[in-house]
Amino acid sequence: MIPRYTRKQMADIFEPENRFKIWLEIETLATEKMAELGVVPQSAATAIREKGNFDVKRIDEIEAEVKHDVIAFLTSVAEFVGPESRYVHQGMTSSDVVDTCFSKQLTQAADLLLEDLDNLLGALKRRAEEHKATLCIGRSHGIHAEPTTFGLKLAGHYAAFKRARKRLEAAREEIAVCTVSGAVGTYATVAPEIEAYIGEKMGLKPETVATQVIPRDRHAMFFATLGVIASSVENLATEIRHLQRTEVREAEEFFSPGQKGSSAMPHKRNPILTENLTGLARLVRSMVIPAMENVALWHERDISHSSVERNIGPDACVTLDFALARLTSVIDKLLVYPDTMKDNLEKMGGLVFSQRVLLALTQAGISREDAYRIVQASAMKVWESKGALTLRNALDTDSQVTEKLDKKSLDAIFDYNHYTKNIELILKRALA
Repeated sequence: MIPRYTRKQMADIFEPENRFKIWLEIETLATEKMAELGVVPQSAATAIREKGNFDVKRIDEIEAEVKHDVIAFLTSVAEFVGPESRYVHQGMTSSDVVDTCFSKQLTQAADLLLEDLDNLLGALKRRAEEHKATLCIGRSHGIHAEPTTFGLKLAGHYAAFKRARKRLEAAREEIAVCTVSGAVGTYATVAPEIEAYIGEKMGLKPETVATQVIPRDRHAMFFATLGVIASSVENLATEIRHLQRTEVREAEEFFSPGQKGSSAMPHKRNPILTENLTGLARLVRSMVIPAMENVALWHERDISHSSVERNIGPDACVTLDFALARLTSVIDKLLVYPDTMKDNLEKMGGLVFSQRVLLALTQAGISREDAYRIVQASAMKVWESKGALTLRNALDTDSQVTEKLDKKSLDAIFDYNHYTKNIELILKRALA
């Protein structure tokens, strides 16, 4: 990813320095266990542990000639270790190093993303509790439906990201595997104990059956999980973008002193951060399909997956890391306008109470079909009056209503408290 959408801590995981550091640790652990098993001299294990190192520029130089990154790496390590280096990588294949390293990188990335989700959940919980009683209109199809609260809106997104965290924990466990099983995964040239030892030291489990590579359904699940999280990011970002529209303006991204919204129109305050998040979510999701297509490899292995993962590995993780951090900041600083929410709630002249009237009429003995027809007739008059008439006014002049519902009954229907009586229960369930 470009620096504009990159945070250093996540990017560092996928830098050559970290990758080769993990490769060296794998080779070192393997040599140490081989020495314990008597496969190589103890002096080889001591040499790689004490003198093992690499030079990134030198690896690039060697790879330019040999056209093989693992061989280039091993040659660079040998230049530091000396003659004992001939025992390094004994019986191993490139995928033992590359796949185990990639698993380790993805678990490191998952740990950062879990921290990101914790930060976002904290911000959402705080704002949901802050606005649990802030009345606003609920919308379906973009049209006013019934009252809700802004806190309940945010609690819904909190619950989504709470589910996202559980999925990411599962995806991390799924990908936290290693393979050090040699060519075509038979352990013919490298004992299973070596793989188990490396896995234990690196926090990874041995792959159940490695054909020579770790099966890519694990990776597909990992990147699919990132894609779902990105979709939840976009879902919340889209809600904020809609609420910031001029004719709505119930909530708004923080607009800092000195910030400018448009090169042409000085009055503009645009939802640029959430628009940006929408775009970043699309990028993360675009990397899910290639990860799924990587599952089908030829026989015991090919490297059609390699070029894909060299791109989507860092890009998906870096992009989602940035997006989660940005969304956390947006929620943390979000400007909320309760008075505008109340104005919008009342803009339709009480039409939001139509279902309560319908239910009251059915309770009073009118069939549902007739009750619907009666209420809809009054509601359409309110729609067409463009603010000159309220639903309560229309109902008061309809004898079909007034002969069934007295003034006290109608007063009780037009009460916002009815819609908030269970909010505390829902929030307690969501935020627990």
